[in-house]
Amino acid sequence: MKTVNIHEAKTHLSRLVEEAANGEEFIIAKAGKPMVKVVPIVEAPKQKRRIGFLEGQFSVPDDFDTKYATEIEEMFYGK
Repeated sequence: MKTVNIHEAKTHLSRLVEEAANGEEFIIAKAGKPMVKVVPIVEAPKQKRRIGFLEGQFSVPDDFDTKYATEIEEMFYGK
């Protein structure tokens, strides 16, 4: 694994980032002392959505959109 100093990293940042994105890890050092390790980000594979997997396990009441409407109106406007 290659090691670059901070000045070189600042000077060639675009090239180094491109190399890291392509899988080449490197270390940035200050006065010869390793400070950070630069590695590419590996995205986790996306999971497929399972549409309809809860079908039949619950029911929505017919008055779902109007349930408690009068109670809510009373809270806002009073009786």
